[in-house]
Amino acid sequence: MSLTLYSLCGTDPNRPFSPHCWKIVMALHHKGLPFEERPLPFTDIPKAEQGFSKTVPILRDGDQLISDSFKIALYLEDAYPDHPSLFGGEGGKAAARLVEGYSQTMVHPAITRIAVYDIHQMLGPVDQDYFRTTREVYLGKSLEAMHAEREAAIAALPAQLKPLRHMLGFQPFIGGHSPLFADYILFGALQWLRITTGSIHLPDGDPVLGWFERCLELHDGAGRLVA
Repeated sequence: MSLTLYSLCGTDPNRPFSPHCWKIVMALHHKGLPFEERPLPFTDIPKAEQGFSKTVPILRDGDQLISDSFKIALYLEDAYPDHPSLFGGEGGKAAARLVEGYSQTMVHPAITRIAVYDIHQMLGPVDQDYFRTTREVYLGKSLEAMHAEREAAIAALPAQLKPLRHMLGFQPFIGGHSPLFADYILFGALQWLRITTGSIHLPDGDPVLGWFERCLELHDGAGRLVA
């Protein structure tokens, strides 16, 4: 068995930051599967595995290649059924889809408004040009204009996490007493924020901060290995 995970980095390959890749880093640890991570800058991703995918994560498992974080998680669940489950059954898969939708439509846009300029600063010159061009078209304003609104975006973040905060009044993880892939989806988003900006910008005592700290300690502190 030889597992390779292609992920995303800036100029420092020791600081991979993609939220979607972090989902799979945690999923592989959850499954207890050893793997090699190969972080790539944005403009090198289309060159990996003979142009297999324009985006990461990409997982190679022997002669199998899979892209898209949710598809990778489903693959790992089916390919390694004797390892700890990422979903706990079909209901867990369906619930994880809901969490994924919440994360990508509510949490990711909020984090983008905070972190987009910081991400640009982590990149090399070629990737900076690519990132600025694509993100400014998507956002409809310059990275500098987004950065000028950063404090307002930080102030607005806690409201976007209200559903997670509500749930944490009943249980320590989205998966219940222990984490499942649904936890890793939202953890990946906040880990992205932490690595790119140095903080998840939540006050002490916030239940979401407590949950995030518990996730950082999972799998022998895998989440803390990147600062």
